[in-house]
Amino acid sequence: MAQSFQAQSVPRRNGAGSIINTQEEMDGMSQLTQRMGFFLVPHFSMMALSSATEPLRAANRVSGKPLYSWHLISVDGEPVSSSSGFALLPEFAITSSPEFSHLFVVASIGVADYRNVQVFDFLRRYAATGLTLGGISLGTVILARAGLLEKRRCTIHWEALKELADEFPSVAVTRDLYCIDADRMTCGGGTAAIDMMLDLIARQHGQQLAAEVADQFLHTRIRTAQESQKMAIQWRYGIEDRRLVNAVTLMEQNIESPIPLKTIAQLVGVSARQFERMWLKAFDVLPSKFYLELRLKAAQKLLRESTYSLLDIAMQCGFASPSHLGRCYKQFFNRTPGQERNVRD
Repeated sequence: MAQSFQAQSVPRRNGAGSIINTQEEMDGMSQLTQRMGFFLVPHFSMMALSSATEPLRAANRVSGKPLYSWHLISVDGEPVSSSSGFALLPEFAITSSPEFSHLFVVASIGVADYRNVQVFDFLRRYAATGLTLGGISLGTVILARAGLLEKRRCTIHWEALKELADEFPSVAVTRDLYCIDADRMTCGGGTAAIDMMLDLIARQHGQQLAAEVADQFLHTRIRTAQESQKMAIQWRYGIEDRRLVNAVTLMEQNIESPIPLKTIAQLVGVSARQFERMWLKAFDVLPSKFYLELRLKAAQKLLRESTYSLLDIAMQCGFASPSHLGRCYKQFFNRTPGQERNVRD
């Protein structure tokens, strides 16, 4: 059963922790305190939300000033469950939301069919004010569907990069950790939100304060926007040979249209026979099976988290047909794609 917690957000307290009871008192803080709004989409990530809000709390604590307040919003003001099952009670519904200096959409799994017209209108009205609008993790998808990322640079969690780019070809989707394009801020979610908020704090209150906030979380290095979202391949797989690292990179970046192994070997500068020997020594599996596993795991993710047809999933993961996908899937996972989708449902 989901556990419910009421979010007693910062507008109720000042930077020293004193209770603020009235809207008038909140308005009195507005000259000093920036109101940060976080719109929660059902199944949002608690990790992403905490990573975005905790640096703000720490900035208040370290500076001794109420630099920021943060407020939760939902469609109707009712509790919203996170992907981990915990529910938060927002302060505001979209119909009663005050003005914010920054408004972030926080979303995670389960947004494949999220097309709430009321929410899109709410976000468009906010964007029309010229204030900063952001997306955290899959919140970027919601902004794009509201038409608020046209001809903008943005980023999203690495698992959803291709889907976003395919759905919105006019949006410049990057692989960056986070992306700030004028009055749009997006990040890949998870701990990337920490770095994005540290960047914001540094811009507004100086690098020293941002560094002190980072130290509060044992965040020993503030990452730049352009850094990779995924752990470096050599760390993920425990390999040091640059040729193997480049080969894995080529495989991961070419799921939809698999590259022949001979071509991969040529691109990394070895013969096909040498490539296979190196691969067996490093991974104890043939490169063809390794590549197939990457594609099958990509298909598994789409089966679990999207509503794409089996034909679409087969095409996106480099299989000739749904039956081809089905045979390989059954052999690897010991269940059919249909059974995988039924488990999700």
